Amino acid sequence: MSTTQSERLRELLEPLVTSQGLDLEEIALDSVGRKRVLRVVVDSDTGADLDRIADVSRALSAKLDETDAMGDQAYDLEVGTPGAERLLTEPRHYRRALDRLARFQLADGGDVTARIVGVDDEGVDLEVPGVKGRKATSRRLAFPEIAKARVQVEFNRKDKKDMKEEEEA
Repeated sequence: MSTTQSERLRELLEPLVTSQGLDLEEIALDSVGRKRVLRVVVDSDTGADLDRIADVSRALSAKLDETDAMGDQAYDLEVGTPGAERLLTEPRHYRRALDRLARFQLADGGDVTARIVGVDDEGVDLEVPGVKGRKATSRRLAFPEIAKARVQVEFNRKDKKDMKEEEEA
C-alpha cells in the first residue's frame, strides 16, 4: 500500500477507532489473487473483545462505503487485534505487555529475554531470569537502547497463584 493511501486511510479511520475507545495500531492493504484485503489492527489498554471488534468493524465498513478511499475495486475488510507475539514499538505496547516475557534486540547488537515488570515514559524495567539456578536480576532499558522488542509466547508459565501455593506446601 502506498504511503499516501496508507496516510489517507489512517486519517479517515483513526477518529472512528478512537471514538470506540481503541487505538489504531496498523493498516495494511494486501492483494490476494484478484482480491484486495484491508487489514486493520486495533487494541486498547483493556484489550478488545469480539463485541468491540464487531462494533468498530461496522463503523469502519460504513465509513469506507460512504467515501472513495478504497476506489471502485472490491475488497474485504478484516479487523482484529495484535497477535500473541506482537511487536512492541510504542510505550503503550510495553504497558500492555506488563508481566509478559519479551525478547529485546538491543541497539548495541546484543539481546536479552526478560519479563517486563515496569514501564514509564523513558523505558522499561525488566526481570531477567537467572541461569543455572541463579536468582533473577533486575535491568533497566531506556527506549533508545531497544532496537526491536517482541512479546514471547509462554506455554508452561506458572502464574503467581501457582507459585504461592507451591511455597506454602
